[in-house]
Amino acid sequence: RYLARAEELTATDTEDSALNYGVVVDCGSSGSRVFVYFWPPHNGNPHDLLDIKQMRDRSSRPVVKKIKPGISVTAAAPEQATPYLRPLLRFAAAHVPAQKHKETPLYILCTAGMRLLPERQQAAILEDLVRNVPLEFDFLFSKSHAEVISGKQEGVYAWIGINFVLGRFDHEDEEDAMVTVALGDQGKPLVRKRTVGILDMGGASLQIAYEVPDSGAISSPQQEEAAKSLLAEFNLGCDVQHTGHVYRVYVNTFLGFGGNFARQRYEELVLNQTYVHNRLHSQQTGLSPKMPFLDPCLPVGLEDTVTRGGQTLYARGRGDWQACAKLLQPLLAGSNSSQDSLLGAYKAPIDFSNSEFYGFSEFFYCTEDVLRLGGQYSAPTFTSAAQEYCSQRWEVLTQRFRGGLYSAHADLHRLKYQCFKSAWMYQVLHEGFQFPLDYPSLRTAQLVYDREVQWTLGAILYKTRFLPLRDLRQESIRQGHASWLRLSFVYNHYIFFACILVVALAIVLYLLRLRRIHRRQLRVAQHSLLWLDKVVVPLGQGNVP
Repeated sequence: RYLARAEELTATDTEDSALNYGVVVDCGSSGSRVFVYFWPPHNGNPHDLLDIKQMRDRSSRPVVKKIKPGISVTAAAPEQATPYLRPLLRFAAAHVPAQKHKETPLYILCTAGMRLLPERQQAAILEDLVRNVPLEFDFLFSKSHAEVISGKQEGVYAWIGINFVLGRFDHEDEEDAMVTVALGDQGKPLVRKRTVGILDMGGASLQIAYEVPDSGAISSPQQEEAAKSLLAEFNLGCDVQHTGHVYRVYVNTFLGFGGNFARQRYEELVLNQTYVHNRLHSQQTGLSPKMPFLDPCLPVGLEDTVTRGGQTLYARGRGDWQACAKLLQPLLAGSNSSQDSLLGAYKAPIDFSNSEFYGFSEFFYCTEDVLRLGGQYSAPTFTSAAQEYCSQRWEVLTQRFRGGLYSAHADLHRLKYQCFKSAWMYQVLHEGFQFPLDYPSLRTAQLVYDREVQWTLGAILYKTRFLPLRDLRQESIRQGHASWLRLSFVYNHYIFFACILVVALAIVLYLLRLRRIHRRQLRVAQHSLLWLDKVVVPLGQGNVP
């Protein structure tokens, strides 16, 4: 297994004619990226998935290219969509062997940026791509290969990609923990390898995805309706009759619950609360640098200003992590809509005694960049380290930063908002998603087996899930042809000897017939001679007187 992972980091052998390729373009909100993947022929076991890996160039670097801004900039001129993607597609075409282009599927999948556009503009952009991309590139590309995917689809693809890299779809390997899965009306439950859930906190949104082995009891019609929109059931296998790769996954995205957006909501909250408090108590808190609002979510002594709608709040950090976490609790409720609430949203049950989660993006940055606690998460250890950091004076923190005591990825922005974001992460995890404080199976990570895993890997795994059927059919045809050859080789000996026997018999019969004909002709000739001797008078005897 470890040798296989090491091989994934080596250059792809483009001289190997047996390899297949696939191209996925991720059209995001701030830019677009193209990823090139490859896989060997399917191993012939219908229960196994394709062994898809990200392509690497001659220098063993991942074959990926990014352009900015996002494709949504072509909304006003959709005819520019193909020219916009041309650099990415040329890049992919240069890396995929030319003789493989016509059999290489190309998928153009658009996410958040395109979802914000009106449907009419979305359709115009996709129509231009479907019409013009095939005129310039020979990839296997059709109307169904270009689409705007939902946040739910994106979450499912991310979940598939992570679990595939971790080997959780390899059911023959029984080294890992197992889970019992009940699928629909199927009488006998499956026992298979346990998958991992994912937590991903970006700047604007928060996402969670995990397998639901048992749908459990739904207490109300509202929950039933919510479950329909938040649960995805799909089959990753190539044969719909086999349920070994059928998964039921809960996916939910919470807009406004990302780290940066939560900070903005927090600033609006404290600004409004402070102004209301000042009016009620005739105070001047936060209206000048001399009387600042003492912000528990900023390091001690750090000065900051918050400006909203012409109002300015002057703040100074007091570094009280516990008070900060308490102050953030109302933000978990979001707006009045339960859909926007982390507390009121439907969440499929999690078996915390038999589950495992990976935390990405802000979950990793919060634990690793400053606190250096990335990896296995422990709530008491994290809380202690976060409290210690918040209680330090800003001058001490910047001195440590200049001394190189923090991660290379840390910057002054991270130092400034680390106290707030660590408290927010804690509240989201333990109050919002109700993870127990002693939960032992959460791991924060940026890389999985030394590589970044994109949702595009899960997308191509799902999109190409039926391709093994083609390989299996071709193998079946080849095996049938080979068995026919073996059978024909055996039977041809008998046919050959039978033919020789028939020909020999025909020759014998022909010779016997010739012999009979010859004997008949001899008898006829003898009778003719006797007749002539008796009838014909010798010449000269007729002249005697």
